[in-house]
Amino acid sequence: MMDQTLQLTGRERQIVRFIAQGMTTPQIAEALSLSPETVKWHRKKILAKFSASTSAEMVRKSIEQGIL
Repeated sequence: MMDQTLQLTGRERQIVRFIAQGMTTPQIAEALSLSPETVKWHRKKILAKFSASTSAEMVRKSIEQGIL
């Protein structure tokens, strides 16, 4: 399971960084010129890759994996 987390796309890594900085979905969407729905879709995929149920858990796991 752990090496699956390392298979984040560049966009997913960007979004993880923004989430870790406390940015909201609309703020991330604006920063990346994406729709909020697209950001939500990416968030869901990232949470699934980390087997995380919350953003806080996802950020913790991304730190453990050296992504942040």
